[in-house]
Amino acid sequence: MHERAARALPAQHVEDVGGWSLRRAPGCAWWAGTVQPHGHAGPDEMLRRIVEAERYYAGHNMIARFEISPPACPDGLDTLLAERGYRRESLMSLQVALATDILEQAPAGALRVRLDDRPNDAWFEIWHTVLGHGRDRRAEWDMLDRIRQPSAYASATLGDDVVAVGRAVADTGWVGLFGMATLPEARGKGAARDLITAFAGWAASRADRMYLQVERANPPALRLYERAGFTEIAGYHYRAGE
Repeated sequence: MHERAARALPAQHVEDVGGWSLRRAPGCAWWAGTVQPHGHAGPDEMLRRIVEAERYYAGHNMIARFEISPPACPDGLDTLLAERGYRRESLMSLQVALATDILEQAPAGALRVRLDDRPNDAWFEIWHTVLGHGRDRRAEWDMLDRIRQPSAYASATLGDDVVAVGRAVADTGWVGLFGMATLPEARGKGAARDLITAFAGWAASRADRMYLQVERANPPALRLYERAGFTEIAGYHYRAGE
């Protein structure tokens, strides 16, 4: 699942080290520039790859961050990173649902939702206003341009104004949800739920299975996705160096 998410948030540069992906995405969200340490490796090999990753990121004046997502990553990696002083951060929940189940229990929509296969300026402005703090606008546009999988960009409107956006990416039997963003003044009006329902309708004809990743420190989002029909299948987190 994490490989699918990486293709939906494609880094600008990817270096392969024994099957581990060292990713860089300057100007974009930090998680698009983390190590995906997937595949088996013994203790000595793990240490060698960690040192290579540290050199790689130091050479680009970046902090090395590792995505710790068992069972995709090797046993013992989290402990080894902790022993090297890496701090644990950003506890995440990987959740799944069936599009048909979401549609069956979806309430009547309160807002109009439009789906496009490419982002437009109005979509991007809402997304960047809510989620793009500190990120480079050009870099984020370029990241969206790098996506090669079929995508849907949803915009929910209140009156004549776009107030909430999100995007979905179809990839090898799954549809992932990303970039869900609602303007503060429009929260509590059902916009996010309407977006999820629209994505479920889009997903139903492509791949009934849907997934998303949400921070465990975001209770409102956790409640929203639970009510929509998502359930957690795994937890994961990151380890960040100094």
